Amino acid sequence: MPYRRLPNTDRARLRAMKTALSKSERLLPMDLPYSPNTLQDLRNFVPEFEQAMLMQRDVFERQTSKTQKHQESFRSARLYVSHFIQVLNMAIARGEMKPSTRKLFGLPEDENKLPQLNTEQDVIEWGEKIINGEQSRTAMGEPPITNPNIARVKVHYENFVRINIQQKGLQDSNSKALARISDLRSKADGIILTLWNEIEEHYSENLPDTKREKCSEYGISYVFRKYEKMEFANLKL
Repeated sequence: MPYRRLPNTDRARLRAMKTALSKSERLLPMDLPYSPNTLQDLRNFVPEFEQAMLMQRDVFERQTSKTQKHQESFRSARLYVSHFIQVLNMAIARGEMKPSTRKLFGLPEDENKLPQLNTEQDVIEWGEKIINGEQSRTAMGEPPITNPNIARVKVHYENFVRINIQQKGLQDSNSKALARISDLRSKADGIILTLWNEIEEHYSENLPDTKREKCSEYGISYVFRKYEKMEFANLKL
């Protein structure tokens, strides 16, 4: 015998509830195969659940659409921060600046290695350090570092910081939207379980095939087991 399978995705949950609700619009309450209480639960809950799904999808699509721009701004900011530090180290290597200059930028005085710039936080921290360091150095009357100069680094750095804040906001909104759907999911499952139990009970006096046919009209999903599919196919031959 085919078995009933409850929805296991949010779209399937919504579709099951909307199918039963749609059928109710064409029938008198006394003719429905499920209770007035369940009908009221559907009317109250379906719009709430659907709205939560739409909101999460909207936030996720906006986050996804801006992912490439976020990645590009990150790569650009990292490149300019890296190049600025490399130019600083080369100037020190040529004897144009003292090794102690590195301390203005938060770098070890006697080390010419680049700091780690692998993460967003790395770039944000080191970008801020070299901007502040170069401002302090030029305020002391020292000539500005060029190619790239700090103004150009700052443009790419601030652009990345702005886009990164926006992206983090979208990620946070998406997480909250997902949490909201998760909270509603158990309620959806409870409504569907009650709904389907009442519908099957209503048609329990019918022959199995007729019962499944009528129940399916209200969104109940039945699944054939593998061997049952083969038997069904043989019967049709």
